[in-house]
Amino acid sequence: MVEIEILERNRIKLLERLEATNSQAQQNKLGQFATPPPLASEIVDYALSLLQPNLLIRYLEPGFGTGPFYSALLSKVSENVVRAVGYEIDPYYANPVREIWKGLGLQLYVGDFTAAIPPQGDNDKFNLVICNPPYVRHHHLSLLQKQQLQASLARYINIKLNGLSGLYTYFMLLSQAWMAVDGIGVWLVPSEFMDVNYGSKVKEFLLKRVTLLRIHRFDPYEVQFSDALVSSAIVVFKNCPPYKKQRVQFSFGGTLLKPLKSESVDIEVLDRSRKWSPFPRCLTKQTEKQDTNTLGELFFIKRGIATGCNSFFIITKQRANELNLPKRFLIPILPSPRELDEDYINANENGDPQIIHQLFLISCDLTGTHIQWEYPNLWEYFQKGFEQGISERYLCKHRTPWYSQEIRLPAPFLCTYMGRSKFKSKSPFRFIINASKAVAPNVYLMLYPKPILESWLDGDQRLYNSVWKALCSITAEKLIGEGRIYGGGLYKLEPKELANVPAEIVLDALKSEKEFKLTKQLELFSGQSTKKEYL
Repeated sequence: MVEIEILERNRIKLLERLEATNSQAQQNKLGQFATPPPLASEIVDYALSLLQPNLLIRYLEPGFGTGPFYSALLSKVSENVVRAVGYEIDPYYANPVREIWKGLGLQLYVGDFTAAIPPQGDNDKFNLVICNPPYVRHHHLSLLQKQQLQASLARYINIKLNGLSGLYTYFMLLSQAWMAVDGIGVWLVPSEFMDVNYGSKVKEFLLKRVTLLRIHRFDPYEVQFSDALVSSAIVVFKNCPPYKKQRVQFSFGGTLLKPLKSESVDIEVLDRSRKWSPFPRCLTKQTEKQDTNTLGELFFIKRGIATGCNSFFIITKQRANELNLPKRFLIPILPSPRELDEDYINANENGDPQIIHQLFLISCDLTGTHIQWEYPNLWEYFQKGFEQGISERYLCKHRTPWYSQEIRLPAPFLCTYMGRSKFKSKSPFRFIINASKAVAPNVYLMLYPKPILESWLDGDQRLYNSVWKALCSITAEKLIGEGRIYGGGLYKLEPKELANVPAEIVLDALKSEKEFKLTKQLELFSGQSTKKEYL
């Protein structure tokens, strides 16, 4: 035991040295975020509680790093570990780590776990798998990598994941091919799979291919990794088919062994649930009825304009004047929410927003020859962008011409796409009413009234104001319940998620207008039997 303590101290010193000398860019590229020793120890304690006493352990750690879980395991039951295998793709870590664990029976392979061939016989497979897999987002995976990952899943698990899935999901699902019957898998992963669209296949795997035992979600305000703003969860499953009336323990906050909240949830309930983050259900005051009217029935909701390079395509009014750019190619655009003090955007006589930070979006659909001949100042500006490589950026090179922008009409209502809140009762999102001709960048969600709502509003600014005030009064709980949260309390809300937010407060605001003549129609719209007539 004393020897293991010495090795653990050496492991931590090695980790500190490796992290200090390895570039942050390289660590981010490979998704290397080290597990804190206390957390590793607690996870191992919990995993051992699920195994039979004195079981001979065949252990696998697919994303080994420096071996935090292996170290914790040896400190507790070293005499029971009869085989230990690790995979580490980065030789910068693997080679010195081998020296630390030399002589303790560890087989550490320098290579990609997702490309390795699983053992065939059940006796050669592993009855305990613990891993903090690399957190690599899908856009950092090349097309070839995604094809290889999908091929491995098809070969060993016969599942196809959504193309937006992060690398950690492939690790978790592929591990089943390495696990013995009734083996235990414990995974420290981002909690986002519980709510996002790409997570549907992961949840299907957990509900139908294995026996999901528990998911513990850490409080997002208590970040587990100092170098990664990610909301973390621990997923525990047993490699055997699920059984009828199975229940899964969901816990939240505190620690894995001492959570703040906990609930046992029937898998049939989970199978019907679009999102899993509301569990344990004691986190929310109430569950909305499935037949509730939603904002998506009243609004078309879209992300704001993605320019491909805001610093080039969005300029100040002063800069536009200095460059003498033609006004016909300048579209007023709102600044980021941090620079927008107003939530009610008025317009001047030209339709420009009356705000302090006035910005303009440069957009032109003319050919280069036309611009060069008729608008030389604009052509000179575009040439600078070409020389800087902006025309080769992903969004730009997929546009014709590269300096044109997608056409968007100004939206009368906006919602911020992401935000933070110091108080859980205060909404991290802002609703803004826009009476100007300004469009919005992609840090906003743009809400356009659907025909039925537009007919009710009928251009009456008083009713627009009522709708805006109603949107502003939607509780933080309802908005957060549909969105997602990342480490450090960063909330995000995609268009489809905002569309799922209940709209009753908006309908009630319209009904309450004393002179509003469409109250009967609103009441009919709210009725499920007649709603389709209005959509």
